[in-house]
Amino acid sequence: MKDGLFSEHFSVNAQGHLALDGLDLVGAAQEFGTPAYVISEDAVRGQCRAYMQAMKDAFGDRFKVSYASKALCAKFIYPIVQSEGLHADVVSGGELYTAMQAGFPASKLHFHGNNKSDDELRQAVDCGIGAVVIDCMDEIGRLNAICGQRRRRIPVLLRIKPGVDAHTHEFISTGHNDCKFGFGIEDGQAYEAARLLRGCEWLDFCGLHCHIGSQVFLKEPFGVAADVMIRLLAELRRDGLDLRELILGGGFGVRYMPEDRPVPVSEMVSYLGDAVRQSCRMYDTPLPEIVVEPGRSIVCTAGVTLYTVGSVKAVPGARTYVAVDGGMPDNPRFALYQAQYDACIANKAAQEKSEIVTIAGKCCESGDLLGRDMHLQPAQRGDVLCVFSTGAYTYSMASNYNRLPRPPVVLVSGGRAQVAVRRESYADLVRNDLL
Repeated sequence: MKDGLFSEHFSVNAQGHLALDGLDLVGAAQEFGTPAYVISEDAVRGQCRAYMQAMKDAFGDRFKVSYASKALCAKFIYPIVQSEGLHADVVSGGELYTAMQAGFPASKLHFHGNNKSDDELRQAVDCGIGAVVIDCMDEIGRLNAICGQRRRRIPVLLRIKPGVDAHTHEFISTGHNDCKFGFGIEDGQAYEAARLLRGCEWLDFCGLHCHIGSQVFLKEPFGVAADVMIRLLAELRRDGLDLRELILGGGFGVRYMPEDRPVPVSEMVSYLGDAVRQSCRMYDTPLPEIVVEPGRSIVCTAGVTLYTVGSVKAVPGARTYVAVDGGMPDNPRFALYQAQYDACIANKAAQEKSEIVTIAGKCCESGDLLGRDMHLQPAQRGDVLCVFSTGAYTYSMASNYNRLPRPPVVLVSGGRAQVAVRRESYADLVRNDLL
């Protein structure tokens, strides 16, 4: 397919159908039903290996690649990333529980979150979490008390706001000062938090963390953030703190549309390595262990969502609506951010995209859309629609709005498919209803 994303994984077969790693997606829609998320295991592994190799080239053995669970959290993903040498981060008790149920080592997990409950902190301490990333002042005392009760000392890092403009949507930009995450530098909060940690017997203050945003297509903001963070790291080290780890977050841009041009992994990490070493020399401080958290860019383009076309409604003087059997509940990103996607009719993949349509979901909401003014082959009832780059922030953000069951996740490897997460049933929808 000429404009296919991840072209090495997509093809058009002899029937003119779109295939993912040799799996006929029309046949997959028939076998597993729609809507359905379909994930290429080979594509996920390829991205894991690209990051591991790039980080090794840039930082030798002083690095970690930590999969950001929030992008796609289900038991099947953890054995994949673990076998490729990755660590992982979690942002809730539910994500932590899922990772542990999948057999992921707690010692290789970081626990993030701006409002962790005492129960979540106890859960993290009891399982032997690799580190907790502190996000607010009161969390310091609460966590120290919990660790003291259990006589268990754990590593912690401070989440810092580097004040960097990531040139992204305001809802997914997290490095600027007016943000709910982390501690500011200019207002002194970072230094106050470091002072409090110095006095905590049960907390091993081992490093700093930042994250400047998501879908960042420029290298330079990461270099600026690295410089800010290493300058702070050097200051705190001179005050006698043993800070060994620096997490520079993720947010590396991925390709949703044919015109998107994300920076290649090797180029981005090489740039980051040069920036980090330059800043370490400038501030006369040893190179810390560097961690990146590429969640979305590990799984996003590895996944597609399959739908069945229902009504096709031409509104004179306006637009043509192509309605599918899913929508906002299985992919809320258009409603949240007006996120753009590329799509294709899988059973007409060899045909030209000759029409401009709006893809509508089936919910009772006028804003339930998957995209406006999208190029698509002529659509009719019964066609199988494939929306690309939906491996991240779809299953993990899915809801049961309008009481729609959540779709299954189908994992593809070597042309063979298996259900990794089963489709919800109507019985699942009322399982917890008591009255």
